[in-house]
Amino acid sequence: MLSPEDIKKKVGIYALNFVKPAMAIGLGTGSTVNWFIKELGKMVEQGLEIKAVPSSRQTEQLAKEAGISLYDLNELTSLSLTIDGADEIDPQGNLIKGGGGALLQEKMVASASEELIIIADSSKLVKQPGKFPLPVEVIPFGYEMVRQKIISSRLCRNVSLRRKNDQPFVTDHHHFILDCAFERIDDAASLNIALHLIPGVVETGLFIHMASKAIIGYEDGRVEVLSYG
Repeated sequence: MLSPEDIKKKVGIYALNFVKPAMAIGLGTGSTVNWFIKELGKMVEQGLEIKAVPSSRQTEQLAKEAGISLYDLNELTSLSLTIDGADEIDPQGNLIKGGGGALLQEKMVASASEELIIIADSSKLVKQPGKFPLPVEVIPFGYEMVRQKIISSRLCRNVSLRRKNDQPFVTDHHHFILDCAFERIDDAASLNIALHLIPGVVETGLFIHMASKAIIGYEDGRVEVLSYG
């Protein structure tokens, strides 16, 4: 049986099959994508020429160390492919992302891509999203008002400000994150729209109909590729 880290490494390496020479690609964020970036760096060292856009400062630093040529979305406005992770994946390929706090830039990079491929272990597959707290990125000014609006609108009853070291967690773009705890989300698309209508909300961790494929690793060593319409 493979360890969780071995599974992450296996799906990260498998995702390299989708990278072609001269591609412009997006690099996601997270422990699973880190394996992909490390192995991609080895291919670059061996002569593979690609251009990449990172989805966070953490990814930018790792990609630089791996020798990958980096750009931003003002230089590369269209990408062939993005490889990223997810906190939850439902049967339709809808995602909850943002456990690491990079959801805004991750969604921008994904939306610039012709294809979004998710790499994850099988524990991320869910019948219905919502058990993982949904991150909602908000501007610091009036974040408590936004929190109260989410609750009073009955979108979510349990909303908490994410903290780190007893201080509000601050994203790469200097925003805060509200974590919305659900047991289940019945209509992710409608929830995403409703949250965006609240002034002060920058982005949500709901990625609706954005993923085209998911590469899923299992403890027994299997790798399965799921496709979404």
